Amino acid sequence: MSERVGYARCSLVRQDLTAQREILLSLDVPKGRIFPDHGLTGTNRDRPGLAQALAAVRAGDTRVVSKLGRLARSVPDARDVGDPLTARDVRLSPGGTLSDPADPMGRMFFNILATFAESEVDLLRMRTREGMAVARAKGNRNGKQPRLTDRRQTRLVQQHQSGEHTIADLAGLFSVSRATVYRVLERHRNAPAPSTSGGQ
Repeated sequence: MSERVGYARCSLVRQDLTAQREILLSLDVPKGRIFPDHGLTGTNRDRPGLAQALAAVRAGDTRVVSKLGRLARSVPDARDVGDPLTARDVRLSPGGTLSDPADPMGRMFFNILATFAESEVDLLRMRTREGMAVARAKGNRNGKQPRLTDRRQTRLVQQHQSGEHTIADLAGLFSVSRATVYRVLERHRNAPAPSTSGGQ
């Protein structure tokens, strides 16, 4: 007997998954078959809830998400998740629309959705750069976002250097604007190197 297995994700621990859960329940996903991830971005491949949801599906089941962006934020990521499902004869349902990647039309639809999810991220990045350029042109360097402590700035720089997070991801993880993330990274790049000379 086929089942519907749901997956929900939010980038920040403090965010609420209630809305996503309600959507999944309305799509006939049993309450006990919803697997969540808190505080993990869509670019993070190591997601316990995602792994559990993948392990829970069997041939003939349907994997359900409120929208494809909750599952993956780029075309390669979507393919990394979708291809194993196809190999196991599992269908995918983003937002209630059934997509069967084993079917040529279903595969095309899946790729289109993945492209839209990736484009959404790219557009956000572009708007951020444009907004920063306008602010610089006006000489506006003041922000209303909360400042980060030195320790949190150091953590932000380390996360950025790991290459695992985009600017948008970091803004969400540290609850600041993208402009603040850029300013922290810029200050780090322009900071003088620690002196290696010592007293005698």
